Amino acid sequence: MSRLLPLAFALGGLMLSSATGALAQCEVSDPEALRWLSRMSYSLRETSYSGVFTYQQGNAVQAMRITHSVAGNMENEQITRLSGENVRVQRMAHPLDCIHTGHRLVRLGDTYRRQNGQCGVAAHYDLRMAGTHRIAGRSAVIINVLPRDRFRYGYQMALDRDTGLLLKTQTVAEDGRILERFQFADLTIGDVSEPGTDVEVIHEAAHVLGGDRPAASDGSTPWTVRWLPEGFRLTEDIAGSEYNKTFTDGLASFSVFLEQMPDMELPGSGVARQGGTTSYSRGLKLSGQPVLITVLGEIPTGTARQVADSVAWTATVSSR
Repeated sequence: MSRLLPLAFALGGLMLSSATGALAQCEVSDPEALRWLSRMSYSLRETSYSGVFTYQQGNAVQAMRITHSVAGNMENEQITRLSGENVRVQRMAHPLDCIHTGHRLVRLGDTYRRQNGQCGVAAHYDLRMAGTHRIAGRSAVIINVLPRDRFRYGYQMALDRDTGLLLKTQTVAEDGRILERFQFADLTIGDVSEPGTDVEVIHEAAHVLGGDRPAASDGSTPWTVRWLPEGFRLTEDIAGSEYNKTFTDGLASFSVFLEQMPDMELPGSGVARQGGTTSYSRGLKLSGQPVLITVLGEIPTGTARQVADSVAWTATVSSR
């Protein structure tokens, strides 16, 4: 599946809300950085804009066009490749008040104040202002998002000074290497026209209703993930996902896939990386049943390996 889809969600999904009471309870190194991210969250969803951006993974660079329009309580978003395969990913008529799990995890509003002063992403990332820059002809403020542990990557974000829109983001490895880069080359803010349909393939982004899904260990599926990096939570249920679970900490996300392998030789393990995306697979036996576990997402290899090693059948299944 094209990386266009998670990128579309990333552009619309970094949701925070500023609250003085919450800030007072959180160990935020730079409250100004948190306020800027809060402003960005509203701009990304509530502002109409269009532009051309580049998306780089390692040495591979793609050019894309995005159109995000808001009408009433609905937002439409379309991302079209301008290089390579002529593909468009679109999410249409998405309610502005539909809040997903990833959105909630990076909010610092009333919900977290009621839940023992939890601080969302601020508990797992150190947020710091890092000066100014000029991107796509616009003045931008720079924010460093530093991981507080080794289980996730860091980020550097550039936000438009006038609107708070995300103009650039880089995924940063522990050693400082830039793994992925998204950056606008041209940006128009305000009323935008919907793009035409002169593309070969159109993918409709799946839309699930906002709301929390039960914990991974509740037995609702025949398997569970027993270890997760602190702060990651299971996302909303999606039809046909009995052997697929997705987790997010609000900024990063990864999916775990389980494939049963009856009458097949148990495979070994392998890892592949493209930019900031890791794919780790290993074969193992769960209660004597050969399975293939694959962890795919924006996490370091060591994290993906620990997640894969923790997969187990639920008590209900293993006792059969």
